[in-house]
Formats: sequence, C-alpha cells, structure tokens
Amino acid sequence: MQRTKRCTVFRALGRQRMFAAPPRVALYKLSLRAMSTAPKPANEPARPRPSASLIVVNADNEVLLVHRNPNATSFAGMHVFPGGNFDAAQDDSYQLTAIRETFEEAGVLLASGTSTGAAPPSDATLDAARAAVHANRTRFADFLRQHGLAADTRALLPFTEWITPPPAPRRFHTRFYVAFLPADAPAHGFAAGAAQHRLPTPDGGQEVVAARFVRPRVALAEHAARRIALMPPQHYLLSTLADALERGGAARVRALAAGAFGRMVVEPRAGRRDAEGRTPLVFEGDEARGGPEGRLHRALVRLSPETKLPMDIVLLRNFDVFTELEVPAKGAEPSKL
Repeated sequence: MQRTKRCTVFRALGRQRMFAAPPRVALYKLSLRAMSTAPKPANEPARPRPSASLIVVNADNEVLLVHRNPNATSFAGMHVFPGGNFDAAQDDSYQLTAIRETFEEAGVLLASGTSTGAAPPSDATLDAARAAVHANRTRFADFLRQHGLAADTRALLPFTEWITPPPAPRRFHTRFYVAFLPADAPAHGFAAGAAQHRLPTPDGGQEVVAARFVRPRVALAEHAARRIALMPPQHYLLSTLADALERGGAARVRALAAGAFGRMVVEPRAGRRDAEGRTPLVFEGDEARGGPEGRLHRALVRLSPETKLPMDIVLLRNFDVFTELEVPAKGAEPSKL
C-alpha cells in the first residue's frame, strides 16, 4: 500500500511569543508533586489529572480524529480528538499541551514562523522530533525554537471543559480547544504568511494507530453503526460541531466558542439505568440538576459488557446552546437524581 504523504500545518503570525501560563497552570506545576505523593484516603475519589485536547477543523469542515491504540492504558480503541496530560516539564499552558499532543499523535503542527524566509523542517526532522518529544528526550519548545517556530496558541479557542466523574479510577479535567486550518494554504512549500499541509498520520502505534479528517456527521453515523467507538465528550462535541458547521460554518463555531458554551464545565452525573440497560449521564442545566422543568441535557450510554466502554450513545438536548445555555456557579445546583 502506498504510504500517504504526511502533513504539518504552519501558520505565520509574525514574531509572536507564546502566551505565559495562566495562574492556575502555575499552581498545577507547584502542586503536581504534592498530589502524586500525598496519601489518599481509601474512599476519596481519584483527583482529576489536568489535560487538554484539540479539535482541528479543516477548510472542508472536517475534524481530525485519532484512533487510540487498543492496548493503550486510557481510552483503548476509542476514536478521540488528539490530546493528553499537561506536562510541567514540556508545557507552559494548556494550549501548548493541546498543540504538542496533536503534533505527537497525528503529525499536525500548529506553529508560527518567527522569521521570514526560514525553511520548514523536513519530513524526516518532523518525524524524529515527534518521537523525541513523546519520549521526553527533547523539549517541544526547544524543537520549535531551533527551527524558528512558535506554537500558534492564539489560534486555539476554548470549547468546553470536561471532568471525569467519580468513581472512575482514572479521572481527567480536560480543556477542549478548537482551531481552524487556513483555506488558502498552498499544497506545497512554505513562506511567511503561508502554510504547508501534510496529511495526518499515526505515531507508529505508540498511542494511536490511525488518524484522519472526517465530517462530524459521518463520524456520528459510523458510531451509530458501531464501526467506531466514541467517549461521551467526543460524541457531545461532534454532535454540536455537526449542527454548527452545517448551519453557519466556522463563523458559527467561533461564536459558540466565544459565548457561554466555550466556558462550560461539564462534570456528568450518572443516573439510574433504564429498562433498555442505558445509563443516563446528566449534564449541568438538566432538569434533574436544577435546570428549568422539562430541560433535557443528558446522554444515554450503553456500555460494552466486555470492555466497559461506551458502545451506544444518544444525546438528549432540547434547547439552543447559543441562546439558552446557562453556566451555573459551581456548587449552586440542587440535585434531583
């Protein structure tokens, strides 16, 4: 089989420096060691690990999905957006985590040229850097600096946060971001103000076994037919993106990110299993969590008996996320579960 040409995306924004880490990231840097060494009571839920994930949208309104290695320790065999844990040794912001993980897992690099006329790294250099950064032999920031690049953190827009609910043994607090590839990028070559595309590729099986761009509606249909498996956050966000991209394209998604949706923090709560064996995951704003009577904001999830991972997901959301979404103050909601 002929090997598909890889792709990297470079976007030139002039001599911009990367954003400094927000204060909460600095707090995580100081507290991660204490979190890992302090004794935890037996009945205390696992602490959510800070992480970030990037939804990359191309000019054809397709999103980047990676297929996790079936032997991976987290989300084995699932189709997800590229992402991973915040690494204090590599990252100075959650945006950088998302960009670094997308480069490692799919070979897609969102970076800005810091000087005009600089030649981009070769394919071989990029692939070697992916492996070295993944193995922590090279700092991602050092690789970028050596090649006159800076991570394009300003291109990332917030697109909800999700916290794995207890009693899951591995919990994450994931910041999702969305970014758009330029429509006028040339197919080959690189210059200041332009972009070079390489098709996404897996990382050789270290974490992912496949990577591709696919329309959100197609991915949801594949999931419904049980050809691919999705986690609830990915299903929820793909459903939201399918509607937004079909109705207004990138502009509508940007508007979502700029509003209450982009700031929404979701910590699902599991309800009682229904007659069909589906477990409701109830989200913030649902009538069972203090929302208006009749308001549905939940997903019905059927787990695989073998893997205990989601097999079927049905999203129930009967309100407009543009005009009717309310983000409650944390701890302010009564529970009717």
